[in-house]
Amino acid sequence: MDRLLTGQATTSNGSLTVVALAAEAGVHRMALQKRHADLKYEFYERVRKEARQVPEPEQRLRATVARLKKTLANKEAELDELRRLVTNLTLASAVLTAGKEASAEPASAADNVIPFRPTTG
Repeated sequence: MDRLLTGQATTSNGSLTVVALAAEAGVHRMALQKRHADLKYEFYERVRKEARQVPEPEQRLRATVARLKKTLANKEAELDELRRLVTNLTLASAVLTAGKEASAEPASAADNVIPFRPTTG
């Protein structure tokens, strides 16, 4: 950890990541992440305090969260627009249907009446 934090890496690329820490320690990355998670968290804490940097995985996560929030906001705006469009189309359909029914010629009353009893004449 000390070599990475002082910028004097010997066996890694010097980045402040768990991969570089594992390379510097001469252990497999998964061993560091699974069996020695406490060291991983200690390393990230020291990166924050001593190097005054945000660890790379946290930076990636923050960027992903920001991108997803923007995508969600865009989708919500699109959904609102589609809801308005559906409402407008429904109203337009109702107006057109009512106009079609009103413009149809109504049946005359004489043609529409059927007597129940035959008229005697």
